[in-house]
Amino acid sequence: MNYKTILGALFVMALIVTACAPAPTETPLTSVPTDVSTTEPTDAATEPPVATDTASVATDTATVDETATVSVPVTGEATVNVTEAEGFGPILVDSEGMSLYVFMKDTQNSGTSACTDADGCATDWPPLVSEGSPVAGEGVDDTLLGTITRDDGTTQVTYNGWPLYLFSEDEAPGDTNGQGIDEFGGLWFLVSPEGEAIQQ
Repeated sequence: MNYKTILGALFVMALIVTACAPAPTETPLTSVPTDVSTTEPTDAATEPPVATDTASVATDTATVDETATVSVPVTGEATVNVTEAEGFGPILVDSEGMSLYVFMKDTQNSGTSACTDADGCATDWPPLVSEGSPVAGEGVDDTLLGTITRDDGTTQVTYNGWPLYLFSEDEAPGDTNGQGIDEFGGLWFLVSPEGEAIQQ
């Protein structure tokens, strides 16, 4: 066997080995998705929730409610009304329907009262007092209403220049137990809507 024959045999064997070798497989390239949510959290996920200050809101609401429900103060103004008294016709009464009287020892339009606490007169015949200008009810002439300042500083209501009084022995609206009584130096009479003493 010569040199050429050996080279030819080697070449043939190399071809056979190459032909029988398995073909190399190609690995396909695939892209790996990036999970953004796990690698980079958003600001919303990391920010803590904003707390609502409910206590402050409740306090503000309570304050508004208290302000709205503030009550109107009572003025204390005396009201003079007219009612029909059996046997005497229309007479002046206070806001509770209690009869009002004039004292004949008083002097009309004098600006003073002859019935004071000194002898107990003001206890039996309490003056009709007011903390403001008196109010005329239906049937009352408001131009005849007035006031005087008593010795103790209280304001007494007058009508047609006469100081007005209640009687301690009148227990209910409609009572006229003080009519025509003579005590503390003078007579006591009910008062008409015209401002005159009812002397009957």
